[in-house]
Amino acid sequence: MISFVVNGKQVELDIDSETPLLWVLRDYLELTGTKFGCGVASCGACTVLADDQPMRSCVIPIAACSGKKIVTIEGLRQDTLHPVQQAWVEAQAPQCGYCQSGMIMAAVALLKSKPKPTDADIDAAITNICRCGTYPRVRRAIHAAATAVKA
Repeated sequence: MISFVVNGKQVELDIDSETPLLWVLRDYLELTGTKFGCGVASCGACTVLADDQPMRSCVIPIAACSGKKIVTIEGLRQDTLHPVQQAWVEAQAPQCGYCQSGMIMAAVALLKSKPKPTDADIDAAITNICRCGTYPRVRRAIHAAATAVKA
């Protein structure tokens, strides 16, 4: 039995300990906002937060999540959009949108560690791949969110 918290809710699963977190989220918990992209932790579409740190869920075995607090894109929104999500909307950051949940999660983690990031900080922290090339809009959204996010 593996026990962890997802989006504030305690979860206990009797599951193969090597099952990647991504598939647990999508197939067992029906949280489909976290996307499969490459399967080798390169693209970042599957990024979630584990104890406030960004992690690529496609390569993390569920056993490594035991006792952790996992937050997915679905867990950011409470009554209103999270400030990073709101900045994404206002900057019209997504084009196709497939990579955006992972980018948003990486941006949330960045702003927790660096509330006023520079362009260099953003480039170093946001290593997610966007095939549509919306990086300038993503950077604008992160700078805008920095004024609204409380660390």
